[in-house]
Formats: sequence, C-alpha cells, structure tokens
Amino acid sequence: MKMKKTIPALPVQDINQSMEFYTAKQGFTVRHHDDGFCIVVRDDIEIHLWKSGDESWKNKGAKLVTEPICSGAESFLAGTASCRIEVQGIDELFEEYKKQGVIYNSNTVVEKMPWGDREFPALDLYRNLLTFYEIIL
Repeated sequence: MKMKKTIPALPVQDINQSMEFYTAKQGFTVRHHDDGFCIVVRDDIEIHLWKSGDESWKNKGAKLVTEPICSGAESFLAGTASCRIEVQGIDELFEEYKKQGVIYNSNTVVEKMPWGDREFPALDLYRNLLTFYEIIL
C-alpha cells in the first residue's frame, strides 16, 4: 500500500467569485465547475472548492439549542480551512502574490522555519489559509 496524493477541499461561499479570484489573482485555471463545486489547477497542484452557502442557520436564533446546525455546508464555514502547498521557486511566487495582494498581510515575508522549509502564508477570497513552502536542501 502506498498513499500517493492529497487534494485540499476548501469551503467558499460563492463558487463563481472564487473561480475568478483563483484564476485572476493566484494564477490557477479552472478544470471543472458547477453550481456547488469547482476544481482549480496550477502546474501539479489541484484544489477543490465547495460551496458553503447554507444560510438557514441565521434564522434559527434561540432554536439553535434544540435544533443544532447540521447541513455541513453552512456559510460560516467558508474561510475556516487551510492547506500547505510545496513549490519550487518560492521567492518568485511570493513576489507574484505580493503584487496580487493575496499574501497574508503587508508584513508577510518568506520565512525560514526551524524544520527546514522556507514558507509564506496567503489567503484566498474567503480567507482560507494557503501556506506555500519550499524545502531547503
């Protein structure tokens, strides 16, 4: 047995807005999309985006105690996920994303980590965290 690949699945509130963001700001292309799901790719990286748009929880008020939220696609889930993506040429990617305004904040830099990676964080449209890293040999 051998595990071979992982694909992050990130919750977003609007598939079309997210597709636009990932293509225009982060250099991905769309391989597939429908109303509630999208696959974006760049080089060997594939990210699945799923619609987290259930707003029914907003109308429950005090009933949340007796009728908990349970659809699994509630809108507040968008922006709660994260993933790590290995890259080659982290400094070039950092400069690209800095120009696009998708790095974590204006103080973000490429940092050398104690475990031997160089990395930086970026955010998607709904503030899902994407940490890009390069292994230092």
